[in-house]
Amino acid sequence: MRIGFLFNHDQVHQVAHSLPIALALAGGGPDLEIVIATTNRRLTAEVIRLGGGLIGHGVSLVELGLTKRSSKLLAATAEAVLPATKLLVYRDNLDFFRALDVLVVAEKTSLILKTRYGLKDLKIVHTRHGAGDRAIGFDKASAGFDHVLVSGRKIRDRLVHETGVDPGKISIVGYPKFDLLPARGATHPLLDDGRPVVLYNPHVSPHLSSWYEDGRRVLDWFVEHDDHHLIFAPHVMLFERPFVATIDKLRLDRAGRIEERYLRAPNIHIDLGSRASTTMAYTQRADLYLGDVSSQVYEFLLRPRPCVFLNTHRFDWSGDPNFGHWRTGPVIEDVADLGAAMERSRQEHETVWRPVQEALFDESFDLTDEPSSQRAARAVARFAGLPWPDPAVRPPVETHALARTGTGAF
Repeated sequence: MRIGFLFNHDQVHQVAHSLPIALALAGGGPDLEIVIATTNRRLTAEVIRLGGGLIGHGVSLVELGLTKRSSKLLAATAEAVLPATKLLVYRDNLDFFRALDVLVVAEKTSLILKTRYGLKDLKIVHTRHGAGDRAIGFDKASAGFDHVLVSGRKIRDRLVHETGVDPGKISIVGYPKFDLLPARGATHPLLDDGRPVVLYNPHVSPHLSSWYEDGRRVLDWFVEHDDHHLIFAPHVMLFERPFVATIDKLRLDRAGRIEERYLRAPNIHIDLGSRASTTMAYTQRADLYLGDVSSQVYEFLLRPRPCVFLNTHRFDWSGDPNFGHWRTGPVIEDVADLGAAMERSRQEHETVWRPVQEALFDESFDLTDEPSSQRAARAVARFAGLPWPDPAVRPPVETHALARTGTGAF
């Protein structure tokens, strides 16, 4: 049995969602081969870093690239706007995918292997990447997978009711990314000087994000209010390309550049897409979350704390499940109201917002004493028809060097 894990993206933010599953499957028996495929050097380095010594020792690693001249020319032409390489890599590596029995992925573009390239016999398992509420996470494409791993009952129920996924094709496994949290508290470049730390985490999608209309006004607010620290860590794809194109709602926009007055501000830390943006270091360090529709708010709620949301598009959001997380803190339409909203979120946190946060977190994440990566590994193995002992029988598997060293390397 050959099970492949594919990481096919410009950035590394999806690796932590499914790599722990591959590592938990390692050593599953002589008849099980685990192959990790990456599509650029950045992803390869992240897989090796998080692999805890298992890469090359129980888990194989290959790097896929564009092999056809026509693909390379097309990618060079279109990459500034569209993820051309990400799509063309499937066509150029069909022999690799044909050699797999099961492919495990964190995103949906891999369905092209079935819909366009005819690999009907290849079983594809979707791990998803995040536990957010956006509508695109519950579109009809979700029903194209042979099996789906979800973090909790909220995701399962929406997939069943909104996209028609067969409940028998869904396994609730918790959140493998949480298995990688460091044993020690996350470090942070800002001084711990008593000033509250706010994380501003706008999404990339132009039709939903607060950045394009009001993001600079948010940064201006913190330039003028240096009694707060600000971590500006947007979605890692917001500044990855000169232009941002979205597929769920066709729109093209550009994030622009970060002006010097923000770069020089001593109370503002700017991270446009480093590794730290993907490791939960910021969501665990901040005292208050400021955002719009990013699923990172649910990772922040691992420890309930004040939240504020920017409704710059004036959505009629109340009662809409796509904005369910906006129930966890004040929602404002004007940055001028930011100071008052943050104060309200703090004052009312214990009595108003914390109970809602805890309820939504429990709906989003089904966490148990068993590591989520091992629950997911068992679900993948059993889907593939492999014998896999229950947790009481199978001893724990170290899925990361962190488990051995406790150094907080994540």
